[in-house]
Amino acid sequence: MATLPPPKVKPAPADSLEKKVYNLVDKFQNNIPLPNDRYRLGYTLFKYLKGEGDTPEILLRSTKIEIQGIARGELAAKINEELANLK
Repeated sequence: MATLPPPKVKPAPADSLEKKVYNLVDKFQNNIPLPNDRYRLGYTLFKYLKGEGDTPEILLRSTKIEIQGIARGELAAKINEELANLK
């Protein structure tokens, strides 16, 4: 049985909101060590900024990401601060 090649993925433009949100989440790679957790958080934060999701305080709980070296509330406050700088 043969496998198909992976789909072609066009990267998001550097000035897009989506790319900015994912870069913001990558700043916290010491506190969120798993890449899949960062991707999940980036996606949910992007939806939040589009008006479709919950606040970062709720998202950190509902996405069940692994957090190290920082309290959940403190991380949520830092993310809120970074999101305010994005807008």
